[in-house]
Amino acid sequence: MSIGIVSAAYIAASVLFILALGGLSNIESAKRAVWYGIGGMAIAVVATIFGPDSGNYLLLLIAIAAGSYAGYYVAGRVQMTEMPQLVAALHSFVGLAAVFIGLNAELELQSVLAMNEAAREGLTGFAAVLAHKESVEISILKVEVFLGIFIGAVTFTGSVVAFGKLAGKISGSAEKLPGGHMLNLGALIASVILGVMFFNGAGIWTMVAVIVIAGFIGWHLIMGIGGADMPVVVSMLNSYSGWAAAAIGFTLGNDLLIVTGALVGSSGAILSYIMCKAMNRKFVSVILGGFGGPSGPQMAVEGEQVSIETDGVAAALNDADSVVIIPGYGMAVAQAQQSVSELVRKLRDKGKTVRFAIHPVAGRLPGHMNVLLAEARVPYDIVMEMDEINDDFPKTDVAIVIGSNDIVNPAAQDDPNSLIAGMPVLEVWKAKQVFVMKRGQGTGYSGIENPLFFKDNTRMFYGDAKASLDKLLPMID
Repeated sequence: MSIGIVSAAYIAASVLFILALGGLSNIESAKRAVWYGIGGMAIAVVATIFGPDSGNYLLLLIAIAAGSYAGYYVAGRVQMTEMPQLVAALHSFVGLAAVFIGLNAELELQSVLAMNEAAREGLTGFAAVLAHKESVEISILKVEVFLGIFIGAVTFTGSVVAFGKLAGKISGSAEKLPGGHMLNLGALIASVILGVMFFNGAGIWTMVAVIVIAGFIGWHLIMGIGGADMPVVVSMLNSYSGWAAAAIGFTLGNDLLIVTGALVGSSGAILSYIMCKAMNRKFVSVILGGFGGPSGPQMAVEGEQVSIETDGVAAALNDADSVVIIPGYGMAVAQAQQSVSELVRKLRDKGKTVRFAIHPVAGRLPGHMNVLLAEARVPYDIVMEMDEINDDFPKTDVAIVIGSNDIVNPAAQDDPNSLIAGMPVLEVWKAKQVFVMKRGQGTGYSGIENPLFFKDNTRMFYGDAKASLDKLLPMID
């Protein structure tokens, strides 16, 4: 395959990737957008394998077959509730790839520089590219290697920690070592010093040291971010993985990797910023590992939680004219989206106004609830964003909270010392009646109590969300 055909294929793949990103902004076009992404990646892989200077086809086929099987196997076993940690795990692979490619590029460069002119003329592939680089280009390559290794190592360890937090294997609370942000700053300065030494020919040991230090930064940064901010973390790590891929592209001289990495990096950064704005969080604060934050004792919660049985919920829904459903991670855990969809259908058939209220950070990753509702074929036009529906709660007869906690917590507005102070929330407590579906009396992912559960117009509908809804459905007449 000639270089011209490969370039054309890369352009086509880039266009498909851009179309994929654009399509993912809308639920209705998301499925088509995914196919654009699949098509673009297929074109990119084929063009790269059969492009000029490619070789070792047997090893490539073995690697592709093994990776394809692993991806198919893992994706087939992962439940929708586990998608956030899968995304975090995949980000870690990109970071690790950047580290390995950076180290390999430096080893290859030293090997080429040790050859005489005659030996260099017989080189092919990446080694041939290195053999024809001028001294200035070699200097630029070293900067690219440093950036790829540093960003890759931060992405790898940060993604591993994010995976652990999302999977419940690591505490979701914000934890820092003594010295906190000064440790991160010191590690960053040390990495830059090592980078300068590497640039001036100190040897590959400097990059090994950068891997260790940058790995610490990634671990410490994400450990310092609390559970309520984890959706932003997933988006942020997505951005990091994109910039790591772009650095790999510069190192390898692969234009498609540069374009793709820049698309992922910039879109992830923009999404992180949008989510921080929606949560009233400072973008720099979150990416620096929760810098600052409220201090002082949190407001005490008084009263008791009052429970309600299925027949009471059914009676209220049968009498209501307007209903708003607020889904959260508990709905995902119970896999209750199909039962929710059936409840909506029955209520709408009775002429009731039913809508969904979606918070920007509901669930464990951006758009988590939108994906679940789309899977259950909930009509798109009744799925409303927080800003669209918050003013309607005072006119709502019944609000049903399904497995949400932090996104409906009035402490965000009432308690300046709350961990979620200032975060915009869904003001469900303004509805005439509020039913909260929860397994028990535990706190949310951020680990703080919710005063909503103790309000006079709130009733706790305890139990597994799917089982409770399935018991409720026959009573809707």
